[in-house]
Amino acid sequence: MAETAHSDASPGWHRETDLLIAGAGPGGMTAALVAAIEGLDVLVCEKSGQVGGTGATSAGTLWIPGNRQSKAAGFEDSAEQAARYLDSLIGAGAGDADLRRVYLRDGPDVIDYLMQKSDVQFVPCGRHPDYRNNLPGAATDGRAIIPAVFDGRKLGREFDRVRPPIDEFMLLGGMMVGKVDIGHLLGRYKSVGSFARAASLVARYVLDRLRYRRGTRLVMGNALVARLYFSLLQRGVPVLFDAPVADLVIENGAVAGAVIDNNGCRERIRARRGVVFATGGFAHNEKFRTAFMPRPTPPFSMAAPANTGDGLSLAAAAGARIRSEDHRSAGFWSPVSVTQRPDGSTGLFPHLAMDRAKPGLIAVNAAGRRFVNEAASYHDFVEAMYRSHEVANTMPAWLVCDAGFVRKYGLGAIHPETRNLAPHVKSGYVTTADSVAELAAKLGIHAAALEETVARHNRFAEEGADPDFGKGDLELNRFNGDPAHRPNPCLGSIDRPPFVAMAVWPAEIGCSVGLDATADGQVRDAEGRIVDGLYACGNDMSSVMSGSYPGPGTTLGPAIVFGYRAAMHAAGRTERRT
Repeated sequence: MAETAHSDASPGWHRETDLLIAGAGPGGMTAALVAAIEGLDVLVCEKSGQVGGTGATSAGTLWIPGNRQSKAAGFEDSAEQAARYLDSLIGAGAGDADLRRVYLRDGPDVIDYLMQKSDVQFVPCGRHPDYRNNLPGAATDGRAIIPAVFDGRKLGREFDRVRPPIDEFMLLGGMMVGKVDIGHLLGRYKSVGSFARAASLVARYVLDRLRYRRGTRLVMGNALVARLYFSLLQRGVPVLFDAPVADLVIENGAVAGAVIDNNGCRERIRARRGVVFATGGFAHNEKFRTAFMPRPTPPFSMAAPANTGDGLSLAAAAGARIRSEDHRSAGFWSPVSVTQRPDGSTGLFPHLAMDRAKPGLIAVNAAGRRFVNEAASYHDFVEAMYRSHEVANTMPAWLVCDAGFVRKYGLGAIHPETRNLAPHVKSGYVTTADSVAELAAKLGIHAAALEETVARHNRFAEEGADPDFGKGDLELNRFNGDPAHRPNPCLGSIDRPPFVAMAVWPAEIGCSVGLDATADGQVRDAEGRIVDGLYACGNDMSSVMSGSYPGPGTTLGPAIVFGYRAAMHAAGRTERRT
C-alpha cells in the first residue's frame, strides 16, 4: 500500500502521538478521553466507520457498587459487600481477586471523574437486583447506573458516526426508547401523564426524521457512546475511521507504536506512552471461538461485526498471554431469537428481560422438558441451555406460551398488543398450533412430554410456586415479572389456544477470555512479565468477572474503569490511586 508522510514525525514514523488507542468502543473512548484530560496527545484508530462497537447496541448499564449517584438518591451500598458477593459468586480464591477489589475500590471515583470533567453523565437505576441475589453480599438496588439521555443533535454532522442500536430495539423504524418509556407507550391510554409522554416521544421522533436518518433522543448504550464521542470531539481528539491496526512495532523488547491501514495507506504511528488495545474481543474470530467457547460453539454473536480478535491476535504474536484457564465461561451470554427483517436480512433479538420472566411462559428442550428457571438472568439461562444439551438437544431451546401471553407481554421482537401472528408464522419467527400436541409435532419434540410439562407448569401457576426450578423465587425474577399478577408474578397458565413457540439460541454479548493484564491495564506475557508499552481494556482484557455475571453492566463497568486506569498509568498519574 502507498504510504503518506507527516511533518510531525521522526524519521521512520509517519506520525507520532503519546497514546494510540485501537478501538472506539466504551473502553477505548474512555481511555482516550481520560488521557486527553490528563494532557496527553491521543490518537484513536477505529476499524469500522462508526464509534461505539458492541456498547452502542447494549443496554448501557454499568455495575458500579458503591457509586455516589445511587447513594445521593438514598440507596446504601459498599465495596465490601460487593466483594463478598463476588467472592460468593466467583469463589474467594478464583480468578483475579486483587483486580476485582481494585475495580470495586476505584469504580465510584472513576464515575465521578468522568462526570466532573466531561459530558459523560450517569443517573442511578434505583432498584435493579443483582442477578444472584440469593448469595451473600448481593444487593437489590444501588449498584446499577445508566447514561443520562443524550441529544444526538449536539453532534451535528458527526451524529451518523454513532453506531445505531439493532433494528429490533427501535420503534417506528428508528426511535429509541428506554425501559421507562416502554411503560408509558404501552399505557398511553391509561393515564394523561403516559399519553403526554408517549405523544412527546413520537412528536420528537417525527421532527427528527425530517433531518436525520433516525431519532436523535439517545438512551441506553447509544447515549453512553455518543456522550463519550461528544466529549472527545470537544477536546479535539482525532478519531481515524476505517483504520484498523495491522501490526505492532517492537523496539528493544517494548511496544514503540503500531502500523495502521488508513484510507488505503499503510502508516507507522509512534506511540511514546504506549498502545491501548480496545478492539472489542474475539467474538467473530472462528479460531478463538473454537479454542475458548463451549461445545457446540455458539452459532450467533451479539458483538459488533468488526470484533474479530485483532487485539488478541497481535498481542499474542508479540508474546502476550491470553488468559482463559480460570474463567468459568469464555463469554457473557444471552439467548437470542433469529428475526427476519423487511429487507430480507436476518437479525438477532436478545431475550434479556422483557418476556422470559413474565407469567405464562416456559422454556423446553427437544425432549419437551423444562430445564431452567426461565426468569433467571440471560447469562444463567444460556449456561442452563448447555447443561441441558448434555442430556437432550437444547440448541435451540423453545419458549412456549399462548397467543394471549404475546398480546399482553410481547415475545422477542414481537411487540405487546400484537393480535395477528400470521406474518411472524409466515417468516418462521414463531410456530403456532391449536393444541400442545400439535405444537410439539410441528417442532419435532416429544408430544406427550410437552403436554405433561405444560400441565405440570399450569398446576404450579395455580399454586403460586415452582418447586422444580423456583421461577419467581428470586428478587430478580419478580423484578422482571408482572407485579399485578397473583399469586406469583412469574407464573401463569398456558391454556388458551393458539399455542406459540419460539426458538432461542445461545449467543455472547461480550467476551470474558482476553489478554492477561494488571490493574493498570498493562499486558503481561506468558511468564507474567509486563509487555512494556502495551495496554488492554474492554473485551480485549481478561475480565475480572472470570466468566461469571453478577449484575447489569458486568462488561461496561470494567471496560470504563480499566480504560481509565490504563490512561492514568500512561499519563504517569498512578499516585492518585494509591
